[in-house]
Amino acid sequence: MYTTLISVPQLQSLQASGAPLMVFDCSFDLAQPHAGAQQYAAAHIPGAVYANLDTDLSAPHGAPGKSGTVIAATDQGLPASGGRHPLPSRQRFAEWLSSVGFANDMQAVVYDRNGANYCGRLWWMLQWAGHDAVAVLDGGLQAWQAAGGEVTGREEPTHFQSNFVLGAERAQLVVTDTVLAHLGDAGQTVIDARAAPRYRGEVEPLDPVAGHIPGALNRPFSQNIGADGRFKPAAQLREEFDALLAGRDPAGVVHQCGSGVSAVPNLLAMRIAGFAPTGLYAGSWSEWCSNPARPVERG
Repeated sequence: MYTTLISVPQLQSLQASGAPLMVFDCSFDLAQPHAGAQQYAAAHIPGAVYANLDTDLSAPHGAPGKSGTVIAATDQGLPASGGRHPLPSRQRFAEWLSSVGFANDMQAVVYDRNGANYCGRLWWMLQWAGHDAVAVLDGGLQAWQAAGGEVTGREEPTHFQSNFVLGAERAQLVVTDTVLAHLGDAGQTVIDARAAPRYRGEVEPLDPVAGHIPGALNRPFSQNIGADGRFKPAAQLREEFDALLAGRDPAGVVHQCGSGVSAVPNLLAMRIAGFAPTGLYAGSWSEWCSNPARPVERG
């Protein structure tokens, strides 16, 4: 069972073994929401199922973005978080997994072509649904192709409906009220995964307010990836997070970003480094700054 990363050779061995397996392509582009599906249609790992961030891995609700537009709520159940990419309810997510044929006895492998920025979302959500056997393909589609792995642009056959059963949550979802209640407490350390200029409040291309949650530390998610496109070695990640935390308790870490997506590579990197599981503030900055009464820090 793979629970953090899986290499290309390991995935190929798993495929050859005939073990129950489903591969998901999570490629996406925030600036061009249809680009990920187009990239998948042009080239994907044979048999991979496409997981769309907007329609499959998010609820159809949302806090105002830069344009002030709010996605209207529907009858699909209350989302589990707010922000621009709110989590669907666990039940709604289980229904989607069942619709694509994913079952509880399967190993899930998730990948993208975006430095693990988007596939981490599905990795985290499956754990949140109680499923341990999920791993990120280290290096993504680029590593697969570099190793000579086949890609295809064919339309994949539809899978039979399964009955994915939710289990006990194996990932910690943190809500706004919890983050707010513990601002300034020694037991909570917020790590912001956005790029440094957004964290400092110098620019804000997506959300209506610039800045960061008071006291948050900054570690852009891209810092987890080495020059070869793969996650840095565990020992190096451990050293870097120890330096960032500077003595703060790792057990109190809460990860956030703009809308709860690019925070996950930091969370995954801490797991790779050997830290105990940490929390995800899925609503993140887009939910936080939607209420003008919440404190904001700049610089």
